Amino acid sequence: MQLTALSGSRREIGLAHGRAHAARIQRSVAVYDRLFHDFAGLGWADARREAERFTALIERGFPTILDEMDGIAAGAGLDLLDILTLNCRSEISLTRASGGCSAFALKQRGEQWLAQNWDWRADQLDNVVALQIESEDAAPLVSIGEAGMVAKIGLNANGLGVCLNAIRSRTCGEGLPIHVALRKILESPDFDSALRVATHDRVCSPAHFLLASHDGRAAGLEVHPGEPGRLEPQRGVVTHTNHFVEPTVTCQVADFPRPDSRPRLARLDALLQARLPDETEVTERALFEVLSDHHGAPLAICRHHNPDQPPEERIETLFAVVMNLNARRLTLRHGKPCESADDLTVSLAEPAGKPTP
Repeated sequence: MQLTALSGSRREIGLAHGRAHAARIQRSVAVYDRLFHDFAGLGWADARREAERFTALIERGFPTILDEMDGIAAGAGLDLLDILTLNCRSEISLTRASGGCSAFALKQRGEQWLAQNWDWRADQLDNVVALQIESEDAAPLVSIGEAGMVAKIGLNANGLGVCLNAIRSRTCGEGLPIHVALRKILESPDFDSALRVATHDRVCSPAHFLLASHDGRAAGLEVHPGEPGRLEPQRGVVTHTNHFVEPTVTCQVADFPRPDSRPRLARLDALLQARLPDETEVTERALFEVLSDHHGAPLAICRHHNPDQPPEERIETLFAVVMNLNARRLTLRHGKPCESADDLTVSLAEPAGKPTP
């Protein structure tokens, strides 16, 4: 996996993204064309029409990101609506289909960590990209996600990071699309600003955003068009998989998780609790071992091919990420963390005048 460096104006960033990953972006369009057909009975033209209705919500909450999407489209030889459709794929498809993903925040010995596996259809494995973005109006950031999308999982030079868990629900309302909201969070100067993306801008479809920052703050935000539910750390830990748990959300929003979501969450809690009492030093290697756990396989934290599932329902772990927010360091394993031998590590320079507590 290579890191792609993007910089300049919004449109320049988009153009560079589109040109560098044109083939991957075009393959992503083909993947989601099939996915929309499998789960929503929509052709690509129908999906484009569905995505178009989110333009006004983005113009209200994050208008400049549309310039970047337009640049991505131009660079990849596509239309803006194609890129908008990729970036609204959760709103179009995840009301019918849920992903996997196991995520956690951990604070130990004064260091704040974020980590997760991203589980999705195997035909997106080769369309994963690592982007380092330096725009003219935000701190540098690193995002690991799908080609053609403006963001997913990552951190910024302010020491703020975010992870994502998909939630299957039929709810969709006013707010920013999930991946647009993630990019706005990654451009936030601090933890409180990132919180306001969920509480003020709102997110138009359900998901879980796991936020943490270098100053030791962390929260799980179960977002939806209303007031998000908030999960506070317990003994320095926040964990989440693919179902809602916060009572103020579960009483308002119906979700439809896969049967493995709750067992994976229980296993994640057990693994992290086993590591806490001795206050041992946390390392990337140790956290990748958690993400490599196969208890309950094939529907484990580290998810492998399961031939017993229908083809359209099969999802696997496509990448794993561990972030040390104090060091502004992100380490990526492309593919399953139990198999991948090559780590990509990216470190961002701390902004001048912002000493780490």
